[in-house]
Amino acid sequence: MDGLYYGVDLGNKFTVVSFYEPKMKEPQTISMVMGSEEYQIPTALSKRNGISQWFYGKEAKRAAQEGGATEAENLLESAEKNTDIWLDGQRYNSRELLAVFLKHLLELNGIPLRKSDVRKLVVSVPNLRMDTVEMMTVVAAKIGISSSQLCLTDHRESFYYYALNQEAQIFLHDVLLFDAFGSKIRSCLLKRDLTKKPQIVTLTEEVHEIDSDEKDLAFRKICENTIQGKIVSAVYLVGDGFDGGWMHSSLQYLLQGRRVFIGKNLYSKGACYAGLIQDGQKEFPFLYVGDHEMKMTISLKVTDRKETRFLPLIRSGNSWFESESECETLLDGSPEIEIYVQRADSHSAHVEMMRFSDLPVREKRSTRLRIKMKAISDQDVQVTVTDIGFGEIAPGSGKTWTHTVHLPKEEIDG
Repeated sequence: MDGLYYGVDLGNKFTVVSFYEPKMKEPQTISMVMGSEEYQIPTALSKRNGISQWFYGKEAKRAAQEGGATEAENLLESAEKNTDIWLDGQRYNSRELLAVFLKHLLELNGIPLRKSDVRKLVVSVPNLRMDTVEMMTVVAAKIGISSSQLCLTDHRESFYYYALNQEAQIFLHDVLLFDAFGSKIRSCLLKRDLTKKPQIVTLTEEVHEIDSDEKDLAFRKICENTIQGKIVSAVYLVGDGFDGGWMHSSLQYLLQGRRVFIGKNLYSKGACYAGLIQDGQKEFPFLYVGDHEMKMTISLKVTDRKETRFLPLIRSGNSWFESESECETLLDGSPEIEIYVQRADSHSAHVEMMRFSDLPVREKRSTRLRIKMKAISDQDVQVTVTDIGFGEIAPGSGKTWTHTVHLPKEEIDG
């Protein structure tokens, strides 16, 4: 396994970058100050007035405040909207600027960014939307990262990957995350169903308002209500809202029989682990099926060298935004294919027949089909089949058939 895995926690205010390479025990996080844990880099870029000199992060903020440079304000938000930004009398595309900023950050570990050196770039954002996926695909391409090297996750999924890549004693029971921002605290409870294989993981999220006058007591009450009736073995505290040393009674409560961790780089490290696992470089006996993850696996039954096997083209647990695959197969027999659909929470598969009307009649195994599958939601997949023939022996007709696979209904025992 050669190459680097980058995990980027990309936010409107701050960005955190972690990376992993094979010789490391765990991902490392880039600090702006050598030897410190100053991981949060302001998501800021500015240009010195009059010349083509760029500043990044804190330096960008400082140079703009001192008046010698102009900052590209709301950089991430502008890139999502694909708007232009005026700097020092010149117009720049916001996505070009975000690409410049991101490339600089990825090279802060002292390793020049080369496409051949990157296995996966995993970007984690608070809430994943289709327009974010589209924007990051464009930005990544500008720094030489292909769509196959890019992966997008939300903070919940990054937490899932991080928590379950720690020593087993830490996630022996439920694991709880608190993320404090502004006047709110988001809780996310991770539970595993040990009766399933792989273990099905659920994340239950709530957002709580916190009283700024009695913050410590208010947070303790939130902790008590969230943990009541559950066995929690570990708690993670992330977010700027926990700065200031105000936790006393609440921290005392959390430390009763639990391990508590405080930090700013959980999401970026979790993103690194996501890249490793989705790249097949690490065993992971868990499956999380969240809002953006496919709820089913779709396979074709194929014969390869006289051996019959199932070829999965869409996998449960993968982001539906990125779930797309294709293959080519020779038709053997009647003009139809069997599509096997298996829910993430089931051991049995539902079979759907896709028949091809008006397919030219040819000799056996002389019809080649191109089969494309593309998710259109977390529960629906469009299947497109094209007749591409068999070379000069049997030229393709170019005919196309489409079919939509829907998530099968949940089976009820008994």
